[in-house]
Amino acid sequence: MRSVRARAALGATVVVALALIGAGVAVLLVLRANLTGQAELRAEVVAREVAGQLALDVPYDRLETRDEDEYPVQVVDEDGRVVAVSKDLEAISGTGTDRVAPVPSAAPGQGPGPGSDDGSGDDGDDRDDDLADDDEGTPARGEVDPDEPDFTDGTATVDGESADYRFASVRATTSRGVTLTVHAGAPLAAEQEAVGTVRGAMLAGLPVLLLVVAGVTWLVTRRALRPVEDIRREMAAITASEDLSRRVPEPDSRDEIARLARTTNETLTALEASVDRQRRFVADASHELRSPIASLRTQLEVGAAHPELLDVPGAVADTVRLQALAADLLLLARLDAGERPGRSTLDLGALVREEVSQRVGDRIPVTVAVPDSGGLEVAGSRGQLARVIGNLLDNAERHARDSVTVSVRAAERGEVLVEVTDDGAGVPVDERERIFERFVRLDDARARDDGGAGLGLAIARDVAVRHGGGLTVDGAPEGGARFTLRLPAVG
Repeated sequence: MRSVRARAALGATVVVALALIGAGVAVLLVLRANLTGQAELRAEVVAREVAGQLALDVPYDRLETRDEDEYPVQVVDEDGRVVAVSKDLEAISGTGTDRVAPVPSAAPGQGPGPGSDDGSGDDGDDRDDDLADDDEGTPARGEVDPDEPDFTDGTATVDGESADYRFASVRATTSRGVTLTVHAGAPLAAEQEAVGTVRGAMLAGLPVLLLVVAGVTWLVTRRALRPVEDIRREMAAITASEDLSRRVPEPDSRDEIARLARTTNETLTALEASVDRQRRFVADASHELRSPIASLRTQLEVGAAHPELLDVPGAVADTVRLQALAADLLLLARLDAGERPGRSTLDLGALVREEVSQRVGDRIPVTVAVPDSGGLEVAGSRGQLARVIGNLLDNAERHARDSVTVSVRAAERGEVLVEVTDDGAGVPVDERERIFERFVRLDDARARDDGGAGLGLAIARDVAVRHGGGLTVDGAPEGGARFTLRLPAVG
């Protein structure tokens, strides 16, 4: 199934079906147990009534039972012989013997009974006393067994009608020591009818209830997923039109779908900004490349036609400018692609000293302030961080009047700070974020810079961010600009 609605409806229906089946089985079991318990109670009452009469030596043919047509009774002696049955009992099962014809025997208390060898009383009574005393499970003479009776399931045919019964077995001992077992049955027809009625009602109502659950789940899921379909439809339209300014509808609810719509719109906003920045990047790169390429071509064409007029230093300068611009563009492309910097540990103070020592052609000497106490280790790419320091020094050299200073120190929050300051005109407050955008140069910088493309500070901030730090600018005490590079310290 490819439809979420269909899967949700099917899942809910299956869960409800399993729950209802489990609950139905439990209800049926409890109902059957309760009704069976009631039948056992009725059978026990009848059995104890008959056992009480036997304990009082009531003759077998004079035993009285309630509702003989409803409660069949069978009495057997210790040898399993049937000595008495209820009226109209024609067949029985489940009591240990299926015989329903009483065996000729003396009534309780009248002459020899089961277990007697002759009619003389003393020997038989003494033997019966011994048997009664030896058998712990046998009730005393003239008493009914007080223990819980045994219960069994069986059938009986009374007056031509067969039915299922729950039999209770109670033992009683006559005054002569004869132990008899009374099997009395209570009909299970009411229990079977009640259980069958409940089971039939459940089976009839279950499909209807499941259809209702499936239908309600389908409708509720459809209503809940309607905003998702609207989002999908709008996203398809955006994909077809390539218009990233469009946004998906956001429902008024505060559920997951509303959050999905808001996240989707935020993603579209970020994607639109990224595409716009990429377009501006391509346009600005094309513009920046056009000037040195045109200049270089012109010089080469003039040199081809008039070798004596070839400006070799100018061609070399344009080539160097093209090479630097191509390197900047390549580094930005790698950064945009998510290239992760290396994780080697390096001393930022030593790196600053090394970079400053290699700058032999600077217009203004650079003053370095690096402590000797250590604790300036950071993790990252040595080449990229050296590029950041070089770009900051280049920017300071272009704008300084008389001095450029670079300092390295450990901050309190587990960071290493590199500060590059100059005594130039500084950066206006409202321009301090814009200068980190690509191909952005302030008017005074553009007038004094004949080779920069406005990528140095953008590259410096991108590298700093990808190293887990940052790059900001504010005013320097000397009146110029102070660029602060923050990087997390190692350890």
